[in-house]
Amino acid sequence: MHSVSVSGVILDGQGRALLIQRRDNGHWEAPGGVLERDEDIISGLLREVHEETGLDVVPHAMTGVYKNMTRGIIALVFRCEAVGGELSVNDEARAFRWATADEVRDLATEAYAVRVLDAIQALSSPAVRAHDGVRITGDRALLPR
Repeated sequence: MHSVSVSGVILDGQGRALLIQRRDNGHWEAPGGVLERDEDIISGLLREVHEETGLDVVPHAMTGVYKNMTRGIIALVFRCEAVGGELSVNDEARAFRWATADEVRDLATEAYAVRVLDAIQALSSPAVRAHDGVRITGDRALLPR
């Protein structure tokens, strides 16, 4: 069985992405989580981002599809804009940071940094990648038509 997760890469006016530091493992990554069985993709994205940040967002584009080959999790990642709410520390996030692409590379593991970097780069089509939970594996790109 697979599960499906969603993440929102929230960008500010300076091209920086919002990262959360997770309470459970201390890792830095984009806010998100697993969809509930009866939940549509966008509703789940809005819920997860709000739960982890306190922000209300509007998704503008899907920027990537990623599979954790070890855990069987498919992640859908969206570039988002904050339109309301207020950042607040909570049960899932212990800290927040607006990070440049270089800072994302330094703070996050490769498997999670690439999601944010793909969203920052605004590729013409979503990236499709696999990873082992830490590193990208068997990376293949979609060929443009």
